Amino acid sequence: MIQELIAITLEIETIEKTLSIVELIKSGGFAGQLIIALLTFLLIVTLYIYFERLLTIKSASKVDPNFMNEIKDYVVNGNFDAAKVLCMNVNSPVSRLIHKGVSRIGRPLADINSSIENAGKLEVYSLEKNVSVLATISGAAPMIGFLGTVIGMILSIFEIANSGGQIDIKLLADGLYTAMTTTVGGLVVGIIAYISYNHIVGRTNKVVYQMEANSVEFLDLLNEPT
Repeated sequence: MIQELIAITLEIETIEKTLSIVELIKSGGFAGQLIIALLTFLLIVTLYIYFERLLTIKSASKVDPNFMNEIKDYVVNGNFDAAKVLCMNVNSPVSRLIHKGVSRIGRPLADINSSIENAGKLEVYSLEKNVSVLATISGAAPMIGFLGTVIGMILSIFEIANSGGQIDIKLLADGLYTAMTTTVGGLVVGIIAYISYNHIVGRTNKVVYQMEANSVEFLDLLNEPT
């Protein structure tokens, strides 16, 4: 009995010395490998959406500090065509909203405000493209990992039930590997997606605030007494 315990201890020590992430995944069996592959795909999707949205939002947030001053000068002087040209030359959500407002000058202020609001909704929708996918992954990835945990525990219990009193440590360990690796993988992907989602939402809100501030400034300009 003592010799068997020593042999098991030596075997565990050997595994600990040579164990790697790749070996853990391989030891998890087909079910574990399938779930890890799915989680890897979700991680790639998360990183792609995050960096693609980050670059888009960063570009959208760049507005010349003198932009609104130039618009104000053109509008006050009645040079609406020059204001439209300036807006078209600046590729940003703010410039597109102001262009929509300048194009409606001469109509009731309520119509101009409504037109800008509708254009703003389209800009926000464009900024938030695919961001909901990050939220979905942040919730789904841990559940997929827990699914692997359940599968791994079922495999382990199955081996114990069919061992006939002689438990095969290797087969039992395979089920535990599946349980642990998929859980860790799901949590890691879920955490990355959750952080990415909140960061993108925060950056988007700053651009939306910038759009709203400039729109209000433009409407106040039109509402000033002449």
